[in-house]
Amino acid sequence: QVQLVQSGGGLVQAGGSLRLSCQVSGRSSSAMCWVRQAPAKEREFVVSINWSGGSPDYADSMKSRFAISRDAAKNTVYLQANNLKPEDTAVYYCAARGFPIGSRRPDAYYYWGQGSQVTVSS
Repeated sequence: QVQLVQSGGGLVQAGGSLRLSCQVSGRSSSAMCWVRQAPAKEREFVVSINWSGGSPDYADSMKSRFAISRDAAKNTVYLQANNLKPEDTAVYYCAARGFPIGSRRPDAYYYWGQGSQVTVSS
């Protein structure tokens, strides 16, 4: 059984930064992703990274301000969010695909974290 436990998030002023963490437990050779969901909106892909590493795959609108990283020793994936804007306000989820190659489709991911609220004030 794979479990994802998220930490981080909170309230930040526009222009500020946050780092979200996602600790993975259980056997997994999964690609990981971050997805966000704003109120009354569909889930939105942010970034994914393959199990083997390599270059992450960012949504075009996210590449300049978001960065994914992974600490294999800690089984933890991070999302660094910089120069945050009010429109970045959303619940951010990490997810594991259960397959080594990532996807931009949120429904391709099987295991999900509990979500982290990020609120950006103007």
